[in-house]
Amino acid sequence: MLTSVAVGRRLAQRALVWQAVAVAVTALAFLARDGAWALAAVLGGAAIAIGGWLSSVIALGGGVNPSAGALARLLAGMALKWVVVVAVLLLGTGMADLPPVPMLVGVVVALFAQLLAMARPPAGS
Repeated sequence: MLTSVAVGRRLAQRALVWQAVAVAVTALAFLARDGAWALAAVLGGAAIAIGGWLSSVIALGGGVNPSAGALARLLAGMALKWVVVVAVLLLGTGMADLPPVPMLVGVVVALFAQLLAMARPPAGS
């Protein structure tokens, strides 16, 4: 077996750390413009990070199951991730009246950091 659940969990944790650092740097850059812009960038990035964490908990939980069960968990995790992201974006722009552009930049930065973190080979291989 090339990967295991433990390697998947470590990879998800590494992606969360990379996302947090990238979103923090982005928020600091937006802080020069306005505090609301920095908060919007943090909220967008946090939506991706929290959604990704929930997705990993669902997808990697449950132990060993037949392939249909594993696929169902994977799809449920991804669906929940994007429901969380869309809900946070709608609440941030609608109720909190935060600017949408830095919020979307936070989402893109967090997704790019996740891509970079998962593209690197796992430690020890």
